[in-house]
Amino acid sequence: MKVSLQDVLDAMELSSDESTSYINVKTGEIEMLTDEEVDLVEDEDLDEEALAEWLRERLPKVREVLDSDDFLPLPGKFEIHEWKIMERFSISQTNDSVRHELLDAIHGAGAFRNFRGAIRRHDIEDNWFTFRRSALEEIAKEWLTAQDLPFSES
Repeated sequence: MKVSLQDVLDAMELSSDESTSYINVKTGEIEMLTDEEVDLVEDEDLDEEALAEWLRERLPKVREVLDSDDFLPLPGKFEIHEWKIMERFSISQTNDSVRHELLDAIHGAGAFRNFRGAIRRHDIEDNWFTFRRSALEEIAKEWLTAQDLPFSES
């Protein structure tokens, strides 16, 4: 079994503060769990009958992911370190004024918002998304290799 690198990248791109994606090391299946789902499963006083049907149907899968040694969490925000990727992108810019503006944008309050505004103003959003995807791919490959998980790039 080979893990789909594209599936891992897609899951990493969807990474957020409110969710974690897991990969089944035996099947390559990827499951994203929200913090809300995890909290529900861990609630000893949970009245499942009071939940919406779709959520009741989801809870067994959430329990399986959390209780099984077959599922590992994919790299999250701490391993991805989005700010460092933005810094590397900023440094890579050949235009001095763009490079300096981007580097200024990522410091201080609102760094992510300021960075996004700067890349839009300079019409380099596509370059940023390509750079970011490449950085995530590097992180994913290193992580999969460290976990001894063979992967396919197609």
